[in-house]
Amino acid sequence: MATVKITETVLRDAHQSLIATRMTTEEMLPSLEALDRVGYYSLEAWGGATFDACLRFLNEDPWERLRTIRAHVKNTKLQMLFRGQNILGYRHYADDVVEYFVQRSIANGIDIIRIFDALNDIRNLKTAIAATKREGGHVQGAISYTLSPVHNTESFVSFAKQLEEEGVDSICIKDMAGLLTPYEAFNLVTAIKKAVKLPLQLHTHYTSGLAPMTLLKGIEAGADIVDTSISPMAMGTSHTPTEPLVAALRGTEYDTGLDLARLNEVKNFYAPLRDKYLSSGLLDPKMLGVDVNTLLYQVPGGMLSNLNSQLKQAGREDCFEAVLEEVPRVREDAGYPPLVTPTSQIVGTQAVFNVLYGRYKMVSKEFRNLIKGEYGATPAPISEDFRRRIIGDETPVTSRPADLLAPELDALREKVRVYYEKEEDVLTYALFEQVAVKFFEKRRSALYDIDPDHTDKKSLVHPV
Repeated sequence: MATVKITETVLRDAHQSLIATRMTTEEMLPSLEALDRVGYYSLEAWGGATFDACLRFLNEDPWERLRTIRAHVKNTKLQMLFRGQNILGYRHYADDVVEYFVQRSIANGIDIIRIFDALNDIRNLKTAIAATKREGGHVQGAISYTLSPVHNTESFVSFAKQLEEEGVDSICIKDMAGLLTPYEAFNLVTAIKKAVKLPLQLHTHYTSGLAPMTLLKGIEAGADIVDTSISPMAMGTSHTPTEPLVAALRGTEYDTGLDLARLNEVKNFYAPLRDKYLSSGLLDPKMLGVDVNTLLYQVPGGMLSNLNSQLKQAGREDCFEAVLEEVPRVREDAGYPPLVTPTSQIVGTQAVFNVLYGRYKMVSKEFRNLIKGEYGATPAPISEDFRRRIIGDETPVTSRPADLLAPELDALREKVRVYYEKEEDVLTYALFEQVAVKFFEKRRSALYDIDPDHTDKKSLVHPV
């Protein structure tokens, strides 16, 4: 057994899980060189919700964040999370947008792209996988792990084989809700390693309290790489803390080779940040506990907070338990999609509607599109009676959804032309049109405040 490698998630998934992705680049900056010295396999630093949060809440250019991290991390691979045909947004994008986003991500410093689809529909991964390989990046194909009558070891192994056939460089078991139990992890890792001759990474959240045991059993079964987070930003809805796992494996055949003193140096950067987030209320202490509802309802931690927020806005917090009980019923009706972005939001919102207004009396556009097939093929077939109830006489989509989309880049470039300052602006606009325009307008205002004649073109040029 080779040394177990560690992917550190503090720059992306850890703070996405605990504080809704609100860590700023300025807060990250002092820790970057210490992180680079540890010897991690990779730093997960971009993708997921970071792009949206930078623009929407932090008034930051996500591309500038990536360039800044790359400038300070010279020895460690940078990794991102990519939602297949959804890229980092919430709808399917045309192939030309997907391909260009991959190209610019790698040009700006990404080494590894972890690509997943919420439905585990391989058709939704093909374009992103091919684009990453063409650009010389490492493609990690991810399996969205979930529990249902149609998901089992055999179905996940079958999907792993499909990923291998598509030419991925490694595979990740992505357990976003913390549902993977230790002995099931042992069985699943064993089965995938037997069927597929690729490095295997294990990603699981602490939400249900199982994560450290799950990682340990996965490592014993042959997992090559695991995801963790430095301890101040670990546990709760985040990940297994890095330091205890490194200590647990020290001196064994799985020894990570990482130095606890160097990890402590990183910890010392993040401990005060954690205190700051707690005192400001950004980090809710509830996010740091073990949530049994994860195992009862298979709802990821981030989805729990979203449901609670929706009910608060409606003044119906008393309906929280009823909504949690409705989620599995909606998921069954919808063909048992794994609950991960965007399907977690789609199923969760529909469960809220069902409880507040009556079952399927009000249906969201996104839920209708899911049932129609616009997100891809659901793991289990949807009954024709239910499909007709939701979409009426509309024709279901049975082809790869992106095949129905015309190229978008040229039209998007024309729309964003008035704000265009950087090559990547067209992609920012493509993903989050209204939010991007607000960001571009703020950026322009700030520039005019500094340079009223708009003559300092150097400020607009960034090396890639």
